[in-house]
Amino acid sequence: MRAAWVLLAALAALSAYYVYLPLPGTVSDPWKLMLLDATFRAVQQTCHLIHYLRLSHHLIVLNYLICTFDKLKSVSSEDINITDAVFDGVEVRVFEPPAKRDERLKRSVVYIHGGGWALASARTSLYNNLCRIMAESLNAVVVSVEYRLVPEVCFPEQFHDALRATKHFLQPDVLAEYSVDPSRIAISGDSAGGNLAAAVCQQLSKDEHLTIRPKLQALIYPVLQAFDFNTPSYQQNMNMPVLPRYVMINYWIDYFNGNYDFAHSLLINNHTALDVGQALSFRGRLNWTSLLPSSFKKHYKPVIQTTGKAEIIQEIPALLDVRAVPLLAENETLQLQPKTYILTCENDVLRDDGVMYAKRLENAGVEVTLDHFDDCFHGCMIFTIWPTDFSAGIQTRNSYIKWLDENL
Repeated sequence: MRAAWVLLAALAALSAYYVYLPLPGTVSDPWKLMLLDATFRAVQQTCHLIHYLRLSHHLIVLNYLICTFDKLKSVSSEDINITDAVFDGVEVRVFEPPAKRDERLKRSVVYIHGGGWALASARTSLYNNLCRIMAESLNAVVVSVEYRLVPEVCFPEQFHDALRATKHFLQPDVLAEYSVDPSRIAISGDSAGGNLAAAVCQQLSKDEHLTIRPKLQALIYPVLQAFDFNTPSYQQNMNMPVLPRYVMINYWIDYFNGNYDFAHSLLINNHTALDVGQALSFRGRLNWTSLLPSSFKKHYKPVIQTTGKAEIIQEIPALLDVRAVPLLAENETLQLQPKTYILTCENDVLRDDGVMYAKRLENAGVEVTLDHFDDCFHGCMIFTIWPTDFSAGIQTRNSYIKWLDENL
């Protein structure tokens, strides 16, 4: 009996050791976040073991588990008409609020979900719930894009899917079918979806044949560059739930169908060293020492290698492709962008991606709202349903919808 109690105490201690992470004092719901992160880590380690045994790709297994867990949740949508459609070969889910008296046209949001270009779905309860609430709160038609995922396809197919679906929706006859006001359309997304939304918005702004373009773009903790993995936020939050630095680097490698052997070189910025000629012309566009406020730079120093590995860019040229890394776009493109909202979180490796993009857009003459949250973490906005419900999720979602309501 005594041995059983000793074993139980040892297991409890090991569990606490596995779950506990030192978090900043400002993080909301810290223990709940630790438990969420521990669950993610355990599941990811299991998926990587399955991958190592060559039973299946780890991302396929991880997405299967996410969708299986998601089926346990139930989200009501009695007042919103939810239909699945295909826009130019791309699956979408459309959320339509009921028609109101004397109302001819509605505003609209094209939404692109996050998940590292590899996980989640427009059909999961997390995004179903977000888009339903957006449709209800804004009285707007919300089009949620179900782009194809890694490893089924890699860059640039996710970008092409998002672009095709958006361009299809922007056709006058399609907007008329959904009773949408062509002058009141926003494009939006979170995390990797924010990446796709920004890239699609840039592409649309350069398309001379388009007669209808988004009025706004709204980016939620977007991932916008793979040039520098040592910005202050990457250094400060390298081990932060839910997105540690090494996980973000692996998402990039998977997106580009690259070699995991490059992971450490990417982490120390060997791919953009001073002797890598292809990267030189982009360096001035991502100088965080001039783009970030002192409150974000803090005591951190730039990590710039003198000599690096040019073969990384040669093998993965998409690392410098603006369709994948919209923060590196030239100023002429940025000047064409619509009024912009960018939400960032202090406890997020991607904080500086969003802050730098806001500054570059502002320098280019675009009206920008940077909505920064000191107590929030990456991915928080979709975590509003039990058991993964966080006060940070409600807080950020309300602020985001409020901005859309006031500006769309």
